[in-house]
Amino acid sequence: MRILFSGDVAWNTGRKALAVALPVIKREYGSFDFILVNCENAAHGKGMTDRIFDGFIELGVDAMTSGNHIWDKPAFFPVLDAETRVFRPANYPPSCPGRGHGIIERKGKRLGILNIEGQVFMPPIDSPFECADVLVDELKAEGGENLPIFVDFHAEATSEKQAMAYYLDGRVSAVIGTHTHVQTADERVFPKGTAYISDAGMTGGHEGILGVSYDSVMPKFIQGLPCKFEASEDGAAFNGVIVEVDDESGLAERIERVQLKTEGLT
Repeated sequence: MRILFSGDVAWNTGRKALAVALPVIKREYGSFDFILVNCENAAHGKGMTDRIFDGFIELGVDAMTSGNHIWDKPAFFPVLDAETRVFRPANYPPSCPGRGHGIIERKGKRLGILNIEGQVFMPPIDSPFECADVLVDELKAEGGENLPIFVDFHAEATSEKQAMAYYLDGRVSAVIGTHTHVQTADERVFPKGTAYISDAGMTGGHEGILGVSYDSVMPKFIQGLPCKFEASEDGAAFNGVIVEVDDESGLAERIERVQLKTEGLT
């Protein structure tokens, strides 16, 4: 099984970059069984909309994970409740809209998805470790002991992300970090077969501050005053990973970082 995952798709620049990148990546790397994206920043940097959801599906995206910003546009909550192809962090209260785990299917293949959020430097939330324990078992009970499981761990601290990878090593196919918008260079397969990277990076404008234009964000740093963030429209690029999973064991064989500048590509 081959999985392509895009890190946080940020703003309209990220949406355009994703649309340009996917056909190019397919030509260069071959076909994928599943294409996944983190969508929490897709709507003007914060949250999602039903229109953007439909657009991603039209691009060939099979499922979307998210993070703390998925709650920023309440108009999207009905989609979270109704759709089985978009996930929110599972360790928010059960009363919150949507679901944090599930199994998606495509062309006879099945993939478990688990979306969890960290606690360190993040909003108060239940333990992602205890949540993962319960939900990984639920996914395996439904899909079989060797069900491939992809975990998007939306967290700030690299230490917490690495701890989660060790904690789930051998129980899931991949623990892929998101949230910081900066792709790390520590991709590897852990000893028991779980692929890992601290952060898959950001699909968006990289000639700015984490997808935001330099001019719009600097007053906040220099003066500490509120300011309106605007998208960085320069340096558009796709950041993500390719994970290859053994079909029999459901464990990872390799992980590869992908960085693709999309400006000027068609």
